[in-house]
Amino acid sequence: MPVTPRITHIALHVSDIDACIAFYRDFCGMAVIHERHSAHQTIAWMAEPDRETDFIFVLMNGGRDLDLPDNDYRHFGFALESREAVDRIADRADKAGCLVWAPRDEPFPVGYYCGMRDPNGNYVEFSYGQPLGPGAEDFARLQRTD
Repeated sequence: MPVTPRITHIALHVSDIDACIAFYRDFCGMAVIHERHSAHQTIAWMAEPDRETDFIFVLMNGGRDLDLPDNDYRHFGFALESREAVDRIADRADKAGCLVWAPRDEPFPVGYYCGMRDPNGNYVEFSYGQPLGPGAEDFARLQRTD
């Protein structure tokens, strides 16, 4: 029987692991679920609540900052429960000086989203209206009835 791979984690080398941990905790609601230190290496596993065995970010010190242009759309995507939630997090990011993409609407399946830069330069998107994450079943149902 063939084995179907399943994504479990993304590993990132970052220049300031403490700043990245704080970012993903404060903006993404993730928590450190494992941390280890050696003479030259710190590794932290971060997960969303109740997803600790499903999908994690592995953060490792020793990386270099990224310098992505604003029109580079590689990113990590997080779903939110409403357009208002996207607006609120965009406002927080703007005040923190890390907003890259102001809230905007795009045709299905993209939806309403904004983007920010984490302390290492990775882009992070927060969206509402995609057929992924919170409310995905509602959007799938709407697409079938249109």
